[in-house]
Amino acid sequence: MYSWEELPLCRLKPSGVVSTAFLNLATSDLRAAGRQVCELRYGRNSNPDDPLTVLTEQRGTCSTKHALLRRLAIEQRIDLVLMLGIYEMNERNTPGVGAILERHRLKALPEAHCYLRLGNKRIDVTRQRASDLEPISYFLHEEEIAPNQITLYKIDVHKTFLQHWMAEGRGEGEMTLASTWAIREECIAALSLQAIS
Repeated sequence: MYSWEELPLCRLKPSGVVSTAFLNLATSDLRAAGRQVCELRYGRNSNPDDPLTVLTEQRGTCSTKHALLRRLAIEQRIDLVLMLGIYEMNERNTPGVGAILERHRLKALPEAHCYLRLGNKRIDVTRQRASDLEPISYFLHEEEIAPNQITLYKIDVHKTFLQHWMAEGRGEGEMTLASTWAIREECIAALSLQAIS
């Protein structure tokens, strides 16, 4: 995965509500917009369907942050694609979830993650850049999605994948979709707390 630094230096032009919002923040190009979004803390938004929620609430998730940048790219006519991928989340590639997974006797748990694609490059403006952070280099599932698919559609794809994963016996014991989803929610809550502290 590449960071915001791989986004093109395309100058922003007045071209829609998202472009106007970034221009009002004195953002000159797409790469600068990616840096700004990256610097915002991790946290769920109150209305993820609102195109500007990341900027108004000064926080976002992989879904809302990347959907915002995809909307900006659409307005600017830049070929930047929003992707949904499912990877095996563990402590090495997602620090902060290890203790929860261990408590539930899991080595990893499939997690849905949104990011951008520019040509053959995957770009992620949400993950911390650290030498001890294992990059997400392999996805169990990948597909292009639209910004309005980051809520219900993304959850449906994720839950369907989890059902197949459990049917293959990859979970521990008698896991149900509800119990597996609850573990996943514990992991996300831990990541949110980590971002605050």
